[in-house]
Amino acid sequence: MTYNFDFGWLLVYYPQILHGIAITIELIVVAAVVGIAVGICCAWVRALGPAWLKPPVTAYVELIRNTPFLIQLFFIYFGLPPLGLRLSELEAANLAMVVNLGAYSCEIIRAGIQATPKGQFEAGASLAMTPFETFRHVVLVPALQRIWPALSSQVIIVMLGSAVVSQIAAQDLSFATNFIQSRTFRAFEAYFFSTVLYLVLAILLRWVLARLGRIIFPRTVAR
Repeated sequence: MTYNFDFGWLLVYYPQILHGIAITIELIVVAAVVGIAVGICCAWVRALGPAWLKPPVTAYVELIRNTPFLIQLFFIYFGLPPLGLRLSELEAANLAMVVNLGAYSCEIIRAGIQATPKGQFEAGASLAMTPFETFRHVVLVPALQRIWPALSSQVIIVMLGSAVVSQIAAQDLSFATNFIQSRTFRAFEAYFFSTVLYLVLAILLRWVLARLGRIIFPRTVAR
């Protein structure tokens, strides 16, 4: 039996494909911006913050890093409504990705902070900077310089992991792929094309993050 490959029919479903790509891009932009901000705050607490804040932040980081993303997503979408917090599919997907990236980026950023020489802290204090000003101007930027490639890789991993949000009917690229396959029964073409699109998105995202790294850290060669 010979299988006849046919990709031409994909053009019929280009609105769904474009919509799915747009949702996937929206998810990763929100997750990257908010998730890294959460990661910076948590990294500060774990590395330099007050002792009373460290246990809850540590618990959050360890919980998220040691449980599957799909379970986290299901808990947010299916588990929170009985407690009175009902979120739409897209809101739940956004929250789950932010929470997940926040925990992972926390550990990456914390590693950069802990690699900061003590002399930089002393230099900030000698300039009459407050601890917050020292962290913001003297510690954080060099720390982000050191870990930017690792942080960029984590953002890409989270973007690829976003494919599971279709399990709660968030209409991302994987949701569009499943919709097309269910209508055409052309599984090979649908999933092959989706694979190529995710590959292109990952390459473009890596390029954007590398360019962003060169802009934010002009002395750092982003890879």
